[in-house]
Amino acid sequence: MLARRALFSLAASEAFEWAVDRVPGARERAWRSARRYVAGEGPDDALQVARALRARGLLASVDLFGERVTNPAVVRSVADAYVALGVRLPEGACLSLDLSHVAFDTGVLRRIAAVARVQVGAEEAAVTDRVLDAVLAVGGERVDATLQANLPRSAADAARLAAAGVPVRLVKGAYVERGALPWGPETDAAYARLALELRDAGAEVRLATHDEALLRRVLPKLPGADCELLLGVRPELAGQLRASGRRVRVYVPYGPNWFRYLMRRRAETRGA
Repeated sequence: MLARRALFSLAASEAFEWAVDRVPGARERAWRSARRYVAGEGPDDALQVARALRARGLLASVDLFGERVTNPAVVRSVADAYVALGVRLPEGACLSLDLSHVAFDTGVLRRIAAVARVQVGAEEAAVTDRVLDAVLAVGGERVDATLQANLPRSAADAARLAAAGVPVRLVKGAYVERGALPWGPETDAAYARLALELRDAGAEVRLATHDEALLRRVLPKLPGADCELLLGVRPELAGQLRASGRRVRVYVPYGPNWFRYLMRRRAETRGA
């Protein structure tokens, strides 16, 4: 757990990324590792991967790396990039967006959702209310929410989203948060419980996990749930789930700001 926490801290550290950039050859070596999980640095790279997935009967959720933006000019640029990407997506694909990448601007979310379905990602617990308020303001016909099972507040958030008809993508928890459930059996139990509560409330559920034991636990009880996986992580599992009749969506990130995402993937191998 200490190694996992340390890697997550490095994943959020601009100073660490700056230091890596100053070591000759270090970024190139990191990119060779990241290439497994990242479509590339440009939108054409992401679209190529999305189309290849579609040819295999898999769907894609395409994300432009970025978060914690406050500059209005950058927000406009990000929104333009998402809209341009959205109109080029292959059939069945959607967009993935962290709302801090567009300064939690509900108008921008509504503009992007007008051209393609959007899966709004989970961010730090401190901004969860801002994220969910924006999702609820736009509505579930064009937007999915994401909940982290390791946060005690997620049960109440699940009820709120289900009542509003917002589909929910359920993850174990992408951040090491104060007050969060510990990684392991407690988080797994919370995940299974939330999945069933969402089902009982009539919500559309997307099960985002590579944990096969957990999937075996919940999938028989949620025959209509989609499965969601990460590009480059257990690709054979995507084929197995698809062959079993599940609709499977793969997260396809792209963009030049890939380094911290790589660190998160490495952190998750220490406890995911």
